[in-house]
Amino acid sequence: MKRALIMMFCTLIIMLFLPQTGFAEETVDLAPHAKSALLMDVDTGTIIYSKNPDVKLPPASITKIMTMLLVMEAIEKGSISLNDKVRASEYAASMGGSQIFLEPGEEMSVQDLLKGVAVASGNDAAVALAEYIAGTEEEFVKRMNQKAKELGMNNTHFQNSNGLPAPDHFTTARDIAIMSRELLRYDKITKYTSIYQDYLRKESKNPFWLVNTNRLVRFYPGMDGLKTGYTDEAKFCLSATAKRGNLRLVAVVLGEPNAKLRNAETVKLLDYAFSQYTLHVLYPKDAEVAKVRIDKGSPNQVSAVTSFQVGILTKRGVKAEDYQKQISLTPQLKAPLQKGEVIGKLKVTREGTVVGEVDLVLKEDSKRIHFGEMYMRVFHTLLSF
Repeated sequence: MKRALIMMFCTLIIMLFLPQTGFAEETVDLAPHAKSALLMDVDTGTIIYSKNPDVKLPPASITKIMTMLLVMEAIEKGSISLNDKVRASEYAASMGGSQIFLEPGEEMSVQDLLKGVAVASGNDAAVALAEYIAGTEEEFVKRMNQKAKELGMNNTHFQNSNGLPAPDHFTTARDIAIMSRELLRYDKITKYTSIYQDYLRKESKNPFWLVNTNRLVRFYPGMDGLKTGYTDEAKFCLSATAKRGNLRLVAVVLGEPNAKLRNAETVKLLDYAFSQYTLHVLYPKDAEVAKVRIDKGSPNQVSAVTSFQVGILTKRGVKAEDYQKQISLTPQLKAPLQKGEVIGKLKVTREGTVVGEVDLVLKEDSKRIHFGEMYMRVFHTLLSF
């Protein structure tokens, strides 16, 4: 009896000092029909709810989140543009399943192909983009797996760019949330994923009608993406994102028995978080938090900015008090460095526990200076003495 009382007392003390952010109660099954599910706050990365989050499952077309991520990266780096014309190969045009019916040799802009992936889940459009960026789909898949490794997606392996069934092609709810969060760094992606209906080949005799495979973008307030998936093996899957006020969420459900339950349980996850949690904003996205010196760089001082909005997630009605901010920057940075490159972290802690974390990235490029510019810098330095 005495031992039981001591254990109860210790449990009470632990509960009192737990941070307010965290998981939903384990007894609450918000997605009873899903094989796996996860609910995440995008800004802090806090996992609010999870069910079998690390079980490896086929993702079907949710694979295309990684494809769109690499497309958006290539656009930001300037290696491709939205207006580039892409010529569809015979291989890309041969894809089955969901498609936008590309003809071999047909030319379509990167923007329209991206729309075809985001809205209609076009397998042919995904392969055409993969080949345009990397030369071959095989090379593009290598980049997909490399990016997954960089993001810490430790239970993911891709075999293609579109999610058609393939041996050894798998991921998890946790890893899908990670790559969904990364894709949402690119604000412009929701311009495409939020489209409910549109047309491709508008000026042709045979315009192609696009209808979003994610019907919730029309019917759920605040939803603007991201990607559905279905195969016989994967069943019905969805990585959904919605934003209300300052709070943006990602809800992932995998292995749902039908589309109706997939949508209903996604809504249940999102409704739970929007009703129970609030985000206290500390920094908006792209806010400058530090200046960093770049060795042999031009410019030699560049802003370190937040890659996401930075905030503190709490239960509704709980004040964001007694939190500390910690900034850590990569030492001895050397040019050349590109805009968007990760050069540090901003952590939000409470009583020593990390309750929020975001990458700090470069606001602009810093190129390696030429000898003449270096000479002038030294000359001006000497003059100042």
